[in-house]
Amino acid sequence: MLKTEHIGIAVKNLKEAISLFEKLLNSSCYKTEMVESEQVNTAFFKQGDTKIELLESLSADGVIARFIEKKGEGMHHIAFETADIYAEMKRLQEEGFILLNEKPKPGADNKLVCFLHPRSTHGVLIELCQEIKLS
Repeated sequence: MLKTEHIGIAVKNLKEAISLFEKLLNSSCYKTEMVESEQVNTAFFKQGDTKIELLESLSADGVIARFIEKKGEGMHHIAFETADIYAEMKRLQEEGFILLNEKPKPGADNKLVCFLHPRSTHGVLIELCQEIKLS
């Protein structure tokens, strides 16, 4: 793993959360994006080398909505950048971690992503990500 790529935060209302984080971080949201495969709207902030990703559910029964219903708004996941997501997935599976995806899938911010089940990471949802190289 190369670095902490971003921290994902589940929010009920993206517009309100963007306003709050712009004040908190004293910087503007640099990007918003809808990720239909995950049923979320996202907003990104950059602080140094690390990004903050705000996640709002697109539906009442989406993953983020269920997370908020169960645990409330707050930290949802930590994402780590990888040089080779396929090799990292294989390595982690061999180490006994539970992968939530059999293969990487397109995620927000031009990334391939794969998640590790929190049962195998002391309760923290971990996202592996690798930038998609545009030809």
